[in-house]
Amino acid sequence: MPLPDPRRRNPITLPDGTAHAGTVMLAEAIDHPNFTIGAYSYASAFEPPSDWASRLAPYLFAGSRERVVIGKFCQIADSVRFITASANHAQDGLSCYPFPVFDQTQMAGFQPDTRDTIVGNDVWIGYGAMILPGAKIGDGAIIGAGAVVRGSIPPYAIATGNPAAAVRHRFSKPQIARLLALKWWDWPADLISRAEPALLAGDLDMLEALAPD
Repeated sequence: MPLPDPRRRNPITLPDGTAHAGTVMLAEAIDHPNFTIGAYSYASAFEPPSDWASRLAPYLFAGSRERVVIGKFCQIADSVRFITASANHAQDGLSCYPFPVFDQTQMAGFQPDTRDTIVGNDVWIGYGAMILPGAKIGDGAIIGAGAVVRGSIPPYAIATGNPAAAVRHRFSKPQIARLLALKWWDWPADLISRAEPALLAGDLDMLEALAPD
């Protein structure tokens, strides 16, 4: 089966032939200098916003010093929010009040937290999850609905709760090592299409047999 067109903003076609406005390929829907988004990654919303960047990362301003990096083939559910570093207040003084932001002469260089937020490839982020500044989510991870993610989530972990913690891994350690070595998300589109049966069936041997030399 051919892959969806990564350049099509709304990749899902409804039974009546119209495009489903509530699901977008993020690389086509977001034009923001602080976002880096891989091909085939999509987000969904029950009430589609006019500005997907602001919906997902409301504190990521143009001119902010941090980035949100999302890999390929990620799946982001409704009501997910990235609370990026620009939202943080300085904590090393006697008060957290951001006095410099009210003074134009100081505001430009005032950002106490500049950490990037990194989401790997083939990551599923469930409904209402909150991703905090500096979070790093490994390839193949699943973030449960309502989870609050800080720090690092290992590849192929299933993380839930507040703060989110890995409750288990999707595969054994040897299988995870094989998947990370394959990096199937970086394969050519026609090869990923051929690998779809293996990916859906969970057949790692078949996937390895298809790997490019």
